[in-house]
Amino acid sequence: MTEILMPKATAVWLVDNSSLTFDQIADFCGLHPLEVRGIADGEVARDIRGADPIANGQLSREELDAAQNDSAYRMRQQKSRHAELLKPMKKAPRYTPVSRRQDRPDAIAWFVRNHPEVPDSQIARLLGTTKATIDQVKNRTHWNSSNIKPVDPVTLGLSSQLELDAIVRKAADKRAKDDARRGVVEPEGPTLQPASETGVMEAEAPNHDEAED
Repeated sequence: MTEILMPKATAVWLVDNSSLTFDQIADFCGLHPLEVRGIADGEVARDIRGADPIANGQLSREELDAAQNDSAYRMRQQKSRHAELLKPMKKAPRYTPVSRRQDRPDAIAWFVRNHPEVPDSQIARLLGTTKATIDQVKNRTHWNSSNIKPVDPVTLGLSSQLELDAIVRKAADKRAKDDARRGVVEPEGPTLQPASETGVMEAEAPNHDEAED
């Protein structure tokens, strides 16, 4: 049986509005019987408002009546009519017009040259291409390698500037965190070296008598 929506809120409603045993409620809501006992005693979920499983389509009145008449009966959950609405929507893969698909290797080459820190998965999602195509461009085994020239995806119309900036920034942040975790610190600028290491020794100050001569 799939998990029900708002199990504690449903248990609160069943405790207040039915004669079911703690075991029956626990079995239906996916909770421990002691947790249901705590709800009944007011020690658990005191601030949670009860949710009617009949009203939201997860339990039929017939199932509830059958369970109240037989303490050994275990209620069967109905598929909630709200369940489909609460499912996370998967983002559809990016569609690239046929006229633009031939430009994707150029965009991949641009990433390889300018932003190698961006993972292939992000490139594939942004450009609507595949990992195999990215590998072919990187390894120069693509059938059109001789004609591939690095061009940014915004110029090619394969992405917006905001989308491009977002994945580049995300990759840069991840790289910085990884470097910090490994203890790698990039120097902020050139540092001065001791004269003994550079081979440049400070000239001796001239003697006043020699200066007058």
